[in-house]
Amino acid sequence: MLHRNYLIVCLLVTCCFIFSGSNSIANQNVATAPNNPEKQILTLGQATILGIVEGLTEYLPVSSTGHLLLAQRVMGIGENSAATVEQRAAIKEATDAYTICIQIGAIIAVLGLYFRRVRQMVRGLSGKDPEGRKLFFNIIAGFLPAAVIGLLFNKLIKSYLFGTWPVVIAWFVGGLAILAVSRWNQKRNSHRAESGRSIVALTWQMALIIGFIQCIAMWPGVSRSLVTIVGGLLVGLSLSAAVEFSFLLGLITLSAATGYDALKHGQIMLQTFDALSLAVGVIFAFLAAILSVKWMVSYLNRHGLALFGYYRVVLALVTGTLLITGIL
Repeated sequence: MLHRNYLIVCLLVTCCFIFSGSNSIANQNVATAPNNPEKQILTLGQATILGIVEGLTEYLPVSSTGHLLLAQRVMGIGENSAATVEQRAAIKEATDAYTICIQIGAIIAVLGLYFRRVRQMVRGLSGKDPEGRKLFFNIIAGFLPAAVIGLLFNKLIKSYLFGTWPVVIAWFVGGLAILAVSRWNQKRNSHRAESGRSIVALTWQMALIIGFIQCIAMWPGVSRSLVTIVGGLLVGLSLSAAVEFSFLLGLITLSAATGYDALKHGQIMLQTFDALSLAVGVIFAFLAAILSVKWMVSYLNRHGLALFGYYRVVLALVTGTLLITGIL
C-alpha cells in the first residue's frame, strides 16, 4: 500500500499547487523594490516550497526541473508586469540559477548517505582500494559526455526547452519509457538487488554509455535519475546497482552544474533574491532529499520503477489539460 499512498500524496501535492488559489498566490508571491523592478524578494514560504520540491524530486525519476518549473508557474515566481523585457529576462536568469543552486542541499544529503562509497573512492585515489579507484574513474567516464555537451548547448537548452510544454511532453514520454523498461526488466528477472551486475563489475565502457544516455536529461522533464537508472539497467547492472551508480554520478554531475551556474549567474541571483532565501531553499532541499533517497532505495528494491511511470503519465495529462483549458 506504500506505493499507492505515495502516488496519492504526489498527486495531491501537485493538485494543491495548481488549485490552491493560483491567482491569490501569484498576487502576493513576490515583493519588488519600488525603484528597481529587477530586485525581487523571494518569500521564505516560497523558498521552503522550492527547497522541498527540489529535495523530494532530485533523485526520484520524475524530474526535479519539471516540478520546479511547475511550482514557479503556479506561485507566479518571476512574473512582474511592471518590469521591462530586459528586466524580466534578468529575473528569469536569476530564478533558473536559484533552482539549480539549491541542488547543493540534495547533493550534501546523498554525500552523507553514500559516504562509505565516497570514502572508498578517496582511498582508491590514494592507492589503498583498487575497487574504489575503478569506481571513481567510471564516474568520471560517466560524467564527461554531459560536461562536454552541456557546455556546448547549455544556452540553447535554457532558451528553448525551459518551458511548461516541453516538460509536459518529457513527463509523458518518460513515463511510457519507464513502464516499458519496467516490464522488460521484470521479464528478465533483474529488478532484484541480487540479480544483474554489481557496481564493482561496471566497466568504463559501460559507464561511458550511461554518460551519453544521461545527456538526454538535459531536456527538462526527462529526469537525470530516470535516464541514468535506465542506462544502468540497459548495460546489465542490477536495479540496486543502477540506482547507486545514478546517485554517485549525480554527485559530480549536479555539483558541476551547480558550480557552473553559481559562477556564471550567482551575482545576478544574489542581486535578485536575498541570501536567506537561498539558505532556506538549500536546507529544505537537504532534509527532503534524505527522506526521498531513503524511501526510494527501499521501495525500488521491493517494487521496481512502474509507480514512477504511472505518476509521470498522470501528471503530464493533468498538467496538459489545465494548460489547454487556461486554468494553469
